[in-house]
Amino acid sequence: MFDFLEGYDLLGAFWATVQLTVLSALGSLIWGTALAGMRVGPIPLMRGFGTAYVNFVRNIPLTIIIVFTSLGLYQTMGVTLGAEEVDSINFRLAVLGLIAYTSAFVCEALRSGINTVPVGQAEAARALGLRFTQVLTLIVLPQAFRAVVAPLANVLIALTKNTTVAAAIGVAEAAYLMKGMIENEAQTILIAAIFAFGFVCLTLPTGLLLGWVSKKVAVKR
Repeated sequence: MFDFLEGYDLLGAFWATVQLTVLSALGSLIWGTALAGMRVGPIPLMRGFGTAYVNFVRNIPLTIIIVFTSLGLYQTMGVTLGAEEVDSINFRLAVLGLIAYTSAFVCEALRSGINTVPVGQAEAARALGLRFTQVLTLIVLPQAFRAVVAPLANVLIALTKNTTVAAAIGVAEAAYLMKGMIENEAQTILIAAIFAFGFVCLTLPTGLLLGWVSKKVAVKR
């Protein structure tokens, strides 16, 4: 029944999906945190940039962003991100596009967490002479992260599914392999079921684990 799977690197495709997810998640967390800091910061220019970035990027389809990284950055501007082979270039460009897109949602999730921190704590820290960056990193963000584990888990699950868009620029992840298998094999429903099950295996444990973590670290108010 599954003889047609021979010759296809199914595990390798899903491993590429995992790599895309992990690298993009780390980058999105870093850039999204920086954007959240800008949005709540005291400098009007940085607040304006953070607000404009989030509102602009969130309203652009991810497919357009991913395709732009290939057609715009690589083919037009020659950006290779330090890679030499085309496959590696496309992979890194896909990670860049996913980071640029997902960080906007990470930013908004974190900003909602920052809003749950009592204003008096930040004011007390400033009264003690702490700078804004110290207040943000030492007082506000630790509590904000605890409050938004569940929303960030949803963003991570969405990111895992969004990695399929990387197939648009030839990244050999799960969706790219599925497309090739459907074109070559007369087992469309079975192939779709196999890949659907694979994504469930990736996202369901993530949701359950981070849901448990969210309950453990939740701030009791």
